[in-house]
Amino acid sequence: MLKRIEKGEANGILAWHPDRLARNSVDGGYLVYLLDSGKLLDLKFPIFWFENTPQGKFVLNIAFDQSKYYIDNLVENIKRGICLKLRKGIWPQWAPSGYLNDHKKKCIAVDPYKAPLMRKLFELYATGNYSFTQLRAIALENGLKGKKDLPLSRPSVQYFLKNPIYYYGLIRYECEVFEGAHEPVISKQLFDKVQAVMEDRSRPKKKKLKEFAFRGLFRCGECGAMITAETQKGHNYTAARRRQNLALNHTCGRKG
Repeated sequence: MLKRIEKGEANGILAWHPDRLARNSVDGGYLVYLLDSGKLLDLKFPIFWFENTPQGKFVLNIAFDQSKYYIDNLVENIKRGICLKLRKGIWPQWAPSGYLNDHKKKCIAVDPYKAPLMRKLFELYATGNYSFTQLRAIALENGLKGKKDLPLSRPSVQYFLKNPIYYYGLIRYECEVFEGAHEPVISKQLFDKVQAVMEDRSRPKKKKLKEFAFRGLFRCGECGAMITAETQKGHNYTAARRRQNLALNHTCGRKG
């Protein structure tokens, strides 16, 4: 709307109240700037009086400040309510996959359909024979979806497997862990096994060198480099290679 006013398509605004137009200092200040520059000539409200004069803009700024105070205060109240729920062990958001929102008890309850599927994903990954991509395919085949009934992504599967809410009822919220009052889906032993498999897979795998006789035991009498070995066309070759930073890239070798 403000971009169209800047283009000259309109020069006035009809709104219910100033707090419908601006709830932060940037929006409110920009509206006053448009009034000062003449691109915006008038504002009309059914329950608020405004006139494009210095006094009118002063009162308008007060209304904008009141709306900002309302929003800031509302944010603080919401945060306080969330902290209170967490201390009581209540999940403060929409229920994650495997749980349902129980509006009567004001907590989350185990989903009788999705919870067994989530437990199955943990059990399969704990064997060490399945990747995140394979688990995602299994989840999609069984109709397990994420938020807003969207298909699960590979990172979502990894997030589920790392989330402690599925065992012992722990709640992880903004880098803090709280003891939840809901029923866990899996045991702590299964969760720890999944974390161990995930940690082992995240470690870089060292490439195993083929065993050759004399490797690392002798040095070349000509260049002084260590004896190494390689296989080419079915034959083993021992050689001493000089460091690449030397002027001559000398190689002396012998067929083994």
